Amino acid sequence: MPKYINPDIIGRLAGIGFKANQPVEGTIAGQHRSPLHGLSPEFADYRAYTPGDDLKNLDWKAYGRSDRFYVKRFEEESNLRAFLVVDDSASMNYGDGQQNKFHCAATIACSFAATLLRQRDAVGLSTVGRHINADLRPSGTSSQLAQVVETLERTKCEGETDLAPAVSIIAEKVPPRGLIIVISDLLTDLEAFYESLGKLQYFGHEVMLLHVLHREEVEMPFNDSVIFRDIEGNEELFAEPWSFRTAYQAAMTTFIDEVRERCHFCGIDYLQMMTDDDLGLRLSHFLHNRQFRGPTKHRGRMASLHKDEQSDPPSQELMTNDET
Repeated sequence: MPKYINPDIIGRLAGIGFKANQPVEGTIAGQHRSPLHGLSPEFADYRAYTPGDDLKNLDWKAYGRSDRFYVKRFEEESNLRAFLVVDDSASMNYGDGQQNKFHCAATIACSFAATLLRQRDAVGLSTVGRHINADLRPSGTSSQLAQVVETLERTKCEGETDLAPAVSIIAEKVPPRGLIIVISDLLTDLEAFYESLGKLQYFGHEVMLLHVLHREEVEMPFNDSVIFRDIEGNEELFAEPWSFRTAYQAAMTTFIDEVRERCHFCGIDYLQMMTDDDLGLRLSHFLHNRQFRGPTKHRGRMASLHKDEQSDPPSQELMTNDET
């Protein structure tokens, strides 16, 4: 069994699947709405008849009511291009075994890839730190899951975290109107990262953000004096955690809440997870709620491409909590 393939998780997600919450542009017929118009049972709207239009699309009832010729337009259905962006910086190497952050992120990525490929959607992958370290073009072929697994298995978590430049490059190179799934601990320059997410939205992408943290990072459960080492640098700090645990936990709670609120304000699907969570349960609830809730209300992009167009910061009363 490949390292990051968990049949139990994939089985839970397969029954729910992914449904795009906005029109997408794919390469083959599929189950998602497209911004294009063509032959489909899904009615879109009318337009005035022009010479050369297929007469079988004329609406005679509309002609009887208005004494004018109108042609029915139908909504095409398309497959989805999904692109997985997995953080492979050194901070993702925290934790042991299956509770390692990268192990958790890679398992989520493979589970999503298997689910998307099962419904004939195309899946691509990039692992990113300060740069794009591995890049797998979107494909819907049966061998794509093996390619995704192989890419993640040979990935080494190293270097500092700076997601913004890599995500900005992805926004410009991936064809528009796709689904971008970012999986990271978000220990990065958040303002620059928000701007890169704004670019994804500018190009018409639907964005999902999976925020993966180890429980020790959030709760600081240590009682004895310890030496804290910067996993992405060379700094060391000797400290007694009990003396600042309360302040640290408050800071982490603020960090998580601010990211969640920013995402909800900007119409980005957000899920914060611990590495010891039941991944199958959490992810299936997340997809189920996302599918039946419909599109997240979009009150403005994460950040404008121009600083002077940037939206006002979100107010607390506009926010909703993510699923639990």
